[in-house]
Amino acid sequence: MSLAVLKARNSGRLRRFARLVTGVGLVLLGLLGLMLPILPGWIFLIPGLLILSDFCPRLRRLVGWAKAKAAQAQAEWWTAGRKR
Repeated sequence: MSLAVLKARNSGRLRRFARLVTGVGLVLLGLLGLMLPILPGWIFLIPGLLILSDFCPRLRRLVGWAKAKAAQAQAEWWTAGRKR
């Protein structure tokens, strides 16, 4: 194997590992923020769960469900605003 192929392969693994560590760190920070009154937990929890949804099928389904509910709520809000 050439050096360029090995570098490319390791670069992909390193990025994946960095995304995993970042996601876990944000979720932990978010959970800490939910317990502490000075730190808003949801600001860290939501991006952490979005990042981790690439690694966990259950989280991917949860994010898909949340996106569908948000789109439904937005559509209802727009139709309710036009009826006035």
